[in-house]
Amino acid sequence: MRRATLGILATGLCVTVSSACGGGGSGAAASPPAAAASTAPSTPAAASPSPSKASPTGPKPFSAKISKVTRATVKHSWHSGCPVGLGDLRLITMTYWGMDKKPHEGEMVVNEDVASKIVKVFHKLYDERYPIRRMELVDKYGGSDFKSIEADNTSAFNCRNATGASSWSQHAYGHAVDLNTCENPYVHANGHIEHPRCVKYGNRKRHDPGLVHAGDKVVKAFRSIGWGWGGTWGGPWDFQHFSATGH
Repeated sequence: MRRATLGILATGLCVTVSSACGGGGSGAAASPPAAAASTAPSTPAAASPSPSKASPTGPKPFSAKISKVTRATVKHSWHSGCPVGLGDLRLITMTYWGMDKKPHEGEMVVNEDVASKIVKVFHKLYDERYPIRRMELVDKYGGSDFKSIEADNTSAFNCRNATGASSWSQHAYGHAVDLNTCENPYVHANGHIEHPRCVKYGNRKRHDPGLVHAGDKVVKAFRSIGWGWGGTWGGPWDFQHFSATGH
């Protein structure tokens, strides 16, 4: 009986211990939620690419600002007697896609009455990733059209006569843009090109970055605002030239 009693007590003790261990077992069973809790942070971790997708990982979007022109802005390209007054000119500061396949900020002066249209055109060209060598005011080159072309510069306003003429150029009104001036040279009727390093681009069958061809996205972009292209003149040819009159 004594042994039986001890056996019963031992059994009761085991039950008691088992109950205590069961409590510990409950804690062990609770560890999966703990693991689940530990995986909770992994949910944001898995979602972390989402913010990066929302953040601008690619090139910055096109932007443009139109502002009034001061005398200092056009100190070389404008003078008394020009067919357009300072008050009628506007400075456009805008994004363009470079030959290095990166966005850049450029400047261009045009007539106020076409400023918003020009922004529209260059917005299209930026979205199309049409590459531009540089976009600087011709004043950086002392107002010299020749030096600006040598630099392969894209520009607009310059109070000067038309090439080989005694009348005002459309540039003098702020109604013309010259685009990638080396890749798209002015070609005289006899085929002569003034700038030696640009001579090779007289061959319009080339497809180098920045070249303009009939019916391409550049021509269409300017056509959308009613501007014509000098590449259709038929001799001379001004492949860089776009203007409100087409001349």
